[in-house]
Amino acid sequence: MLSNIKRLSWLLGLSVVLTTVNAAEVNVYSARKEALIRPLLDTFSERTGITVNLLTGKSNALIQRMKAEGRNTPADLMITVDAGRLAFASSLGLFQPLESDTLASRIPASLRSPDNLWFGLSQRARIIVYHPDRVSLDELADYEDLADAAWAGRICARSSVNIYNQSLLASIIEYAGTDDATAWAKAVRENMARDPQGNDSAQIKAVAAGECDVALVNTYYLGGMLSNPELRDTAAAVRVHFPNQSNRGAHVNISGAGVTKYAKNVAEARQLLEFLVSDDAQAWYAQTNHEYPVVEGVPPSDLVASFGDFKRDALNVSRLGARNAEAVQAFDNAGWE
Repeated sequence: MLSNIKRLSWLLGLSVVLTTVNAAEVNVYSARKEALIRPLLDTFSERTGITVNLLTGKSNALIQRMKAEGRNTPADLMITVDAGRLAFASSLGLFQPLESDTLASRIPASLRSPDNLWFGLSQRARIIVYHPDRVSLDELADYEDLADAAWAGRICARSSVNIYNQSLLASIIEYAGTDDATAWAKAVRENMARDPQGNDSAQIKAVAAGECDVALVNTYYLGGMLSNPELRDTAAAVRVHFPNQSNRGAHVNISGAGVTKYAKNVAEARQLLEFLVSDDAQAWYAQTNHEYPVVEGVPPSDLVASFGDFKRDALNVSRLGARNAEAVQAFDNAGWE
């Protein structure tokens, strides 16, 4: 009888162990659309046996949800875009530091939090697109040139509410100071061909349609349009200019992720983060999203590579978050809606 009980206990114990192994999981809140992240997560699950539970939503909504959930949040890892948002989530105490030799060695220091609170997973450059029939690059080198009166009525831009514009202005503040950055924003606002509106794709369409001659956009928007048969001809009408190549380099930002402060599955979250900077995952990201990999040696997609090589701003992207409030105020003072 005792032997049977021991055998039963052993079997039950084994069952518990197996249940624990089978239940290995990581819960992800992602501001990236499911189609742009789910295939990678499925590959991770196939290779590790770790289930990935995914919740997608808008960045700010996810951040506020995590804040409201507090220590009861099921989220182990949050994926979002723009260092400004990652820094904002950090400021709310939503992340915990994570030490990882893999992440430290594969992600350049400028593309991750100095405190290891979040890590860049892909890069995007905010560049100037222009119409080659109406713009000569002799009149356009740096972002700062857009403030010149020669560009009056020729610029399209999205709203200053957009975090991408806020981070670009934050970088200008970092280099030039708030007064000069505000003066730049005011001059660019006065040079706009129309009121700020639409997303980056809308700016590209406006340049192609002749509503304006230049626009500020992220590279992957153009890559996405060029790979879409319905939008390819429109996107092909514009050209890419990487600003500030003779000085600090073109502004770059990231998509990234951090382990949440109250994560219950830290080891699994670390494993997933390290997988996302593997060569395979970085190559998938580059081909699917048309973003630049963060890992040196992993090439961008052929389409993005056709834009050409360029000098990137080496500013630590954490500074974009640190300057975000100043950038928002500068836009307000400049009248950039």
